[in-house]
Amino acid sequence: MTEYSFDLILRRGKLVSFNSEKSQIVDIGIKDGQITAISSNLTESTIEEIDLSEKLVSPPFVESHIHLDSVLTAGEPRWNQSGTLFEGIQIWGDRKQKISLEDVKNRALTMLKQQAAQGILFVRTHADVSEPQLIALKALLELRDEVKDWMTVQVVAFPQDGIYSDSQNEALLEKAVEMGADAVGGIPHYELTRDSGVRSVQKIFELAEKYHRLIDIHCDEIDDEQSRFLEVVAESAIRRKNGSRVTASHTTAFGSYNNAYAFKLMGFLQRSQINFIANPLINITLQGRADTYPKRRGVTRVKELWQNGLNISFGHDCVQDPWYSLGTGSMLDVAHMGVHICHMTGREEVDACYQMITSNAAKTLNLQDKYGLEVGKPASLIVLDSVDYYDAIRTRIQPRYVISQGKIIASTTPATTDFSSTGVTQNPPSIEKSISLSKVL
Repeated sequence: MTEYSFDLILRRGKLVSFNSEKSQIVDIGIKDGQITAISSNLTESTIEEIDLSEKLVSPPFVESHIHLDSVLTAGEPRWNQSGTLFEGIQIWGDRKQKISLEDVKNRALTMLKQQAAQGILFVRTHADVSEPQLIALKALLELRDEVKDWMTVQVVAFPQDGIYSDSQNEALLEKAVEMGADAVGGIPHYELTRDSGVRSVQKIFELAEKYHRLIDIHCDEIDDEQSRFLEVVAESAIRRKNGSRVTASHTTAFGSYNNAYAFKLMGFLQRSQINFIANPLINITLQGRADTYPKRRGVTRVKELWQNGLNISFGHDCVQDPWYSLGTGSMLDVAHMGVHICHMTGREEVDACYQMITSNAAKTLNLQDKYGLEVGKPASLIVLDSVDYYDAIRTRIQPRYVISQGKIIASTTPATTDFSSTGVTQNPPSIEKSISLSKVL
C-alpha cells in the first residue's frame, strides 16, 4: 500500500503580504486536515493536487457578528416600514412567538451553507435568550455541534429585550450560559434606565468570569450621543484585565460623541485592549433615521480605532430579517461598504478592511490556534481569482475553492461572458455561474 506524504497539494498559489507589494508563488501541502508544508516546489507524493495557476490564497473569511436565529425572515409577519432598529425589535418580538427548533435550524443551516460557499468558515452568531423556552439558543447549539466538521460556530447568549427589562431575563441569560453558550451578550442601551444599563454590563462580566466565557455586547447601537456604555465596558475590562476576551459590537454612538470626549475615551480603550465589531451594511441602514440633513453616517469610528491600534473587525449582522431585508452573507460585500463608509480608500486602508474580515475577526473570536496560513494550522483556506486583497474587495468575486480542515467543501465556476463578434445589439451576453457544495455539507 502506497504511503503518501500529502493528501492534497495546492500548486502555484499566490500568497500576498499585507501592506506590501510582495507576493510569492508556493505549493501548499495538506495532510490529515492540517497544513504540513509550504514551499516553492513540493516534490513529495500526494493523493490529489490542484494547479491554482497563481490565484490568490487567503485565510478564510470570518463572520464575527450575525444573528442566525432571525436570518431569512424578512417580511414575517410584516415588513419594517420605518427601517429603524426599534421597529425591527418589535417585529422580531412578534415573529419569535412562532419559532420552533426546526424553523431556526433550517434557516440557519441554509445560511451557513450560503456563507461557506462564499468563503466563510468561522461564524459568531447571537441567539436571542429573551424568549422563555430558549428555542433559538437550543437550535443554534445543536447546529453548532452538527456542522463542526466543516464550520466553526460560536454562539452568544444575547438578551435582545435587555437583562432587566423583564423579571425573568436575568435568570434566562444565566441558564443560556449554563447550557453551553460560548459568550455572554447584552444590550445596555435598551435597558429601561442608564442605571440598569450599567448594572447589565456588570452582570455580563460577572457571568463571563464565573463560567469562563467570552463577552460580546451590543453596545451603544444608537445615534444618541449621551449613550456612553462603551466607557463602562472599557472600565470593566481594565479592572478585570480580560480585554482580549471582550468585544463591543456596533458602538455607533461613538460616531456622535464630541471630539473632546471621544479623544479621552480612545485612551481608555487603548488601555482596555477590547475588541470592536462594526457592521457597515446594517449600521448605515438603521442609524441616522431621525436626522434630516446632514445625516450621520451611522457607523463607529472604524478608521480611528484602527489607527490607534485597537482590534476591529466587520460583521454582516443581519441577512434578510426584520432589521435588514437585503444581503447574501458575503463578507466581501461588507468590506466593500466599509471601505466607502469609513473613508478607507488608501491601499493600506483597503488591506486593513480585508484584515477586518479575516485575521482581525479571528482575533476577536479568540481563534489564534485554529486560524492562519501557517504550517501546523488547520488547512482551512480559500482560493480567489484575484490579484491581491484590494482586487478581491474591488471585484467581490466568489471563491474558486473553499477548503475546510483539509477538505474541499465548495467550488465555484467563475462567471463567463461572451460578446458577439458583430456587437452586442443582437444577443445579450450569456452569464453562467455554478456553485458546487461538497456532500460533507
